[in-house]
Parts: sequence; C-alpha cells; structure tokens
Amino acid sequence: MSAARVRDDGGPHCTGVILAGGGATRYGGLPKGLERVGGERIVDRVARALRAVTDDLLLIANDPGATHWLSGVRVETDVRAGEGALGGLHAALTHAEGDVVLVAWDMPFVSGALLGAMRARGERGAGSGEDGADAVLPESDGSRRGVEPLCAWYSARCLPAVTAALDAGDRRVIAFHDAVRTVRFGLDEVRAFGDPARLFANVNTPEELAWAESAALGAGVVAGGPRD
Repeated sequence: MSAARVRDDGGPHCTGVILAGGGATRYGGLPKGLERVGGERIVDRVARALRAVTDDLLLIANDPGATHWLSGVRVETDVRAGEGALGGLHAALTHAEGDVVLVAWDMPFVSGALLGAMRARGERGAGSGEDGADAVLPESDGSRRGVEPLCAWYSARCLPAVTAALDAGDRRVIAFHDAVRTVRFGLDEVRAFGDPARLFANVNTPEELAWAESAALGAGVVAGGPRD
C-alpha cells in the first residue's frame, strides 16, 4: 500500500466519496440518487455537502452511465465486485489513496457541517494514544447498528482491516471495526447539527422519496422517518 496522500500544507488529504452502490432492488433497480428532492438531485445534494469539507470528490459506482452523473468528478468502480457496502468502502479507500469521508448517495439531508466535524475529530485523533482514531462514525438511534457506517470518516489505515474482513468472507460493513480504532461521534453531538432522523434519512423506495420531498418542502420530519 502506498503512503497516504497529503495536502500541500502537509496536512492529511481527505477525499469526499459518494458511494452509489447496491442494485436499488427496492427502487426497481433505478438509480435512486438521480431522483430529485427539493428540486435538486440527491447525488448533487450529497456532493455539495462533501465538497464544502473535503479536498476532492470521488464517485464509486458500477453503473456504465455513472461517468455522466457529476461533471468533473472522478468515477471509479468496485475493486472487488459483489462485496456489498464493505466492498464499496474498500474501493473508496483503494482509489482515494488517503483518508475519506464516505456518504451513501441516497441521503438527501446529510449535513456538510456534521461531515466536517467528523473529519476534524478523526484528524485530531489520528496519532497514537488513547484518543487515536482510525474511523469516526456518528451515532444514530434509527439504525439497527447504532451508528451510520455509510456516513462516516475513515482513515487510510482502515484499508488492511477492510481487506482482511473481505478475505475472511465477512461482508458486514462493520466487520473490521474490532481491528481498528473506532470512535463514535455521540448522538448528542449529532443533534447539534439537526434531527438525526432527517440527517441520516435515505431514499430506498418511492414512498421514502415522497417523504423526503415533503420534508424538503418544509412539511417537517416525523421522528423515526425512513431508515435503511
């Protein structure tokens, strides 16, 4: 593995990664990130949030049409096909050659400020010691995992552990967590940036798209809104 990228000022380079994985089976196989919420494509909303707090953007997508989705954004495919979301993270870390802030492309309300805070937490704790961090994941009371692994900061140091988990046949997106220093961005901290039910809402069905559109138009978000 090559050395992680750094910025011209010597700080760690961080790539904003939009993960357009999965077959969208609950969305009829259609590219759900190209749907519009509040008059803007979901993928554009995610890209805008990431662009504000990262050094460049990368789209991980296996769709042949993906090169036309975001002008000027590099597109790469999975390195290990058919490995699910963990395979997407593997591709992100491999192609970025550095730290990443990873966001699934179906999250229309993700906060750039929250993403930036998680990046800052990870970079601040990148050294050795009890405060060290290899991954920073926001807590969520709407996820069965208790955290949001597809809206998180990951150090380049996670790649060997991700690879080992895939080699072992464990495709759970959190399969490698015990092998790295994982830090939780607490739920109370997340709430400082908005309602977690809104921040982490994703669009997997036409019904969830209608919910998101209603939320974007100011109809509000019901606690416990659509979740993966």
